[in-house]
Amino acid sequence: MYFGFDPGKDKCGIAIVTLEGNPIRHEVIASDSAIATLQSWMQTHSINSLILGDQTGSKQWRSRIIEALPNIQIITIDERFSSQQARDRYWKMYPAQGLQKLVPLGMRTPPRPIDDIVAIILVERYLASLD
Repeated sequence: MYFGFDPGKDKCGIAIVTLEGNPIRHEVIASDSAIATLQSWMQTHSINSLILGDQTGSKQWRSRIIEALPNIQIITIDERFSSQQARDRYWKMYPAQGLQKLVPLGMRTPPRPIDDIVAIILVERYLASLD
């Protein structure tokens, strides 16, 4: 399994994705609890690698993760345009209800942060690069 990690200043998206690319757990968490959450999830899941987005503060996050989880392999992946892709994915995962269905997809705004879906997409991008 893989950790997907979308780093951020205030919040981070994290996900556990199987080797086949199926997400089994994902959350948006406060940045100050990200390392503790990764450590906790490592105790209950067998993780092969951490897939880290390469934008907001990724170098600092990489250093923090290496310090806290020295045995995990970290792979950095391009996260450009992943937020737009995650917005579209959100509506596939959680279809609009009621009047929201009438709003064109491009004009809908997810009702919650989608950093966790970005984390899933980062792992998918990595898996696609292996083909």
